[in-house]
Amino acid sequence: MAVDVVMPRLSDSMEEGTILRWMKSTGDSVEQGDELVEIETDKANMVYEAPAGGTLIEVVAEEGATLPIGEVIARVGEPGEAVAEGSGGGEHRESPSPVPGSAASREPRVHAPDPLPAPAPSASQAPAAPSPGPDGDGRVKASPLARRIARERGLDLARLAGSGPGGRIVKADVERAATDAPAAAPETAAPTPGVGERPETAKGSVSFEELTKLQSTVARRMAESKATAPHFYLSVEVDMTRAVDARVRLKRAAAEGEPVPSFNDMVVKASAIALREHPRANGAYRDGRLELYSRVNIGVAVAARDALVVPIVFDADTKGLRQIATETRALAERVREGTITPPELSGGTFTVSNLGMFGISNFAAVINPPQAGILAVGAIAEQPVVRDGEIAVGNVMPMTLACDHRILYGADGARFLDRIRNLLDEPLGLAL
Repeated sequence: MAVDVVMPRLSDSMEEGTILRWMKSTGDSVEQGDELVEIETDKANMVYEAPAGGTLIEVVAEEGATLPIGEVIARVGEPGEAVAEGSGGGEHRESPSPVPGSAASREPRVHAPDPLPAPAPSASQAPAAPSPGPDGDGRVKASPLARRIARERGLDLARLAGSGPGGRIVKADVERAATDAPAAAPETAAPTPGVGERPETAKGSVSFEELTKLQSTVARRMAESKATAPHFYLSVEVDMTRAVDARVRLKRAAAEGEPVPSFNDMVVKASAIALREHPRANGAYRDGRLELYSRVNIGVAVAARDALVVPIVFDADTKGLRQIATETRALAERVREGTITPPELSGGTFTVSNLGMFGISNFAAVINPPQAGILAVGAIAEQPVVRDGEIAVGNVMPMTLACDHRILYGADGARFLDRIRNLLDEPLGLAL
């Protein structure tokens, strides 16, 4: 009996996913646990493993399609097994019992079809070309990618024949129609400009770019943060002279290939110690009450190709500087390679954002909801400082703490930030 593979929930905040790449083709043999499909979620691109073994008898969702969680994306069954008529619309059926310990047992991702598939129509009954037919809302059945391509190329979906399940129009149908009649275009009003089209305006030509899932999530969360969390900001300057000297000594003592803690690693460690001592800064305001967390998990903002990603250093207060350095480098590398996983992006209790490497002297960051605060770190620069009543040249680093006033008040935030500054002023405390 065929098994429906549905859009899985790959992160705690995921509502829908986009099929990026099928790693198996229709007719391929599939073992449970084989890499089946790459899916774009709201946090990262993830490879989803096959929840059952057999033969991939149907790919329902083509590459580029976006579907909600629980929608059927493929079917796995026995070789030559027929697909139930009308099953291509992503109908939800009762789930079978998952195999204990399998990926399916951790997520309700697999649905079984009706007990007996409807017999395939005979040659005399089959139409010459499947009709796209309307969806339940009266629209022509077509995948999201097919709709976008048709819009860009000025094709009328109602005039196309669909080759997908239940007569659904898929990407290949649109591309075939465009090739057969490249000059054909509806005589109605010009379509809405799509990706890559450049209508002329008073501002010149305009191009359009669709947001990725990650970009959409960042945009939504940052807008929600500024709209719902009453931000206030506290700024200090840290004399990093001793920290600079300490890093020089650490670099000399490091073995070849051994990671040397960066100044940002020192900030992460100092923040972790201060968070343990100031529980409210390691909490959140949610649903009219305060949440205080037992673990200190610090997110480190990393610039990805097209968005900002915040991987997590878990239990940072219990880790040494060298371990933090090793983890932050590995996490940043996985972000740049696009291999970071949702578990590595979830569970943060505080965030550090550093733009000092770009020469930014000072900035205020937006709180990563529902966290109580975020620490923005600027560039270290030589400046005059006063030590023991005398002016000397010091290495000064500005920091700005953004606080959610619903959980952190001015005095709370000031004491927390002052503790971070003191730890960085005398970095010996970071090793204790």
